[in-house]
Amino acid sequence: MSKLNKDILYLIFEEFQDDLKSLFSCLMVNKSWCKTAVPVLWRNPWSYKGNNYRIKSSLFTIIVYYLFDSIKEFITSKVIQLPSISNKSLSFDYLSYCRSINVITINRITSIGSTSAYDQFFIQEEFYLLLMRKCPELRYLDMRSIKHQLFYFPEAKARFESLCELKCDTSIDSSYFYGLSRCCKNIQVLIITNKVIIPNHGLVKLIEVQENLKHFEWNDDLFEDYIIDDDEEDDPYVGILLALEKNAENINCLKVSFQELDDYQHLLFPNILLKFYNLKELVIGGDISFNNDQLNKLKMVVYKKLEIIKIDYNESINKLDFISSIVENGGECLKKILFKPNYDAREFNDYSLNFIRKIYQNCPLIEYLSISFSPTTEQFSEFEKLLKICKNLKSLLIVIHNSGKVETQRKFLKNGDNLLKLLIRSAPTNLREIRFYDDFKFSLPNLETFFKNWSGRPALSLTTNDPIYEGIQYKELINKYKSSGVIKDFKYVVFRGGVDYRL
Repeated sequence: MSKLNKDILYLIFEEFQDDLKSLFSCLMVNKSWCKTAVPVLWRNPWSYKGNNYRIKSSLFTIIVYYLFDSIKEFITSKVIQLPSISNKSLSFDYLSYCRSINVITINRITSIGSTSAYDQFFIQEEFYLLLMRKCPELRYLDMRSIKHQLFYFPEAKARFESLCELKCDTSIDSSYFYGLSRCCKNIQVLIITNKVIIPNHGLVKLIEVQENLKHFEWNDDLFEDYIIDDDEEDDPYVGILLALEKNAENINCLKVSFQELDDYQHLLFPNILLKFYNLKELVIGGDISFNNDQLNKLKMVVYKKLEIIKIDYNESINKLDFISSIVENGGECLKKILFKPNYDAREFNDYSLNFIRKIYQNCPLIEYLSISFSPTTEQFSEFEKLLKICKNLKSLLIVIHNSGKVETQRKFLKNGDNLLKLLIRSAPTNLREIRFYDDFKFSLPNLETFFKNWSGRPALSLTTNDPIYEGIQYKELINKYKSSGVIKDFKYVVFRGGVDYRL
């Protein structure tokens, strides 16, 4: 293993580029492994998780080594103890491998040098100047909490021209984005957290000038009592949506979570969605809903390349209707369909039945699926047909909900019995995960029968939000089939809304 070809090693280490612990271990194997791992490790040295002092201290030590002697003298004049390595030679030119800047992490690192806000600001500035000088190109920038206008630094323009991924928030002054828009026109991934209720015209400009934007994320993180001015010019969303529309042809991943859109924005958003015909991934979330006219516009959307759709907004009925329309208009490439199940007695049965049928008629490649239906004979039958046709299914989130009716304990157990029998008969061989929620329970005998019949298939991961399975008898049964390899794991979890609908 230690004598693997250098190119093969590099490809292996690439798979661990976000796993610093594993990469650190690779450094210790031998000289060849160390030389191969260091460039991968230092491409993004800020990616460690948590507040690990040892790693922060090591980063601070190495970066300080590169500083000019005059800067080191300034730091020591502030009674800041510099590490002893700053006077020794380094084994590698570490910063020459760096392709990223993370403002939040650099702020944490410089806090080791001093607790003074002024001193930290100065040290941060020297760090950025150094990175502009040493990094041959900049690919990734997380500029949240930024205090320095990096684009004015010497050599910054050349570095930012190669920027591919930017993470930021709307509380950053427009001037920062105006500066970036002059030199950053090839951003492919743009992730924005919306923290203010006023428009950020600089951010709008930055989106407008992009020539190859592929991935866009917008996530509202506002106070609950915020108020948006009715004046369209003061609207924080309209400029962003219109700028996004100009990039619609290039974007293949769109993730938007709005806290609340007003009437004008609700009219604008469906019209813009129609333009994103090259999408491969669509995620819509937040506290929004669509009326019938807006839904009818959304139902015209055709995404022939779509592979992943996740709908997380709160409206329930038109959610199923909307997804069904997308599936019908172009579901042949869909592999993941996930949504947060909500319930409304209004015509739930018709919408859920239509949804099941659209899936097995249009989605031959589906692998991950959220599905909700009522425990009627017809809906169980259609669900079984889906299982028989969609042979690539790997993961199911199943919600059975009898809308508008109060179920008895006996009925819950009958629903559970019907579901387990159906799964034994018709579950595809690729199925490895099932998450169960709501109006059904499994009796001990029926659950054991299911486990016995599942024997010989791939080990199954199960998740539920029902505390009944935390009981002693259930735990003993589950552990028995874990030991025999039938069950990989069995989790009892409670998430927002009682359902873990995440990927």
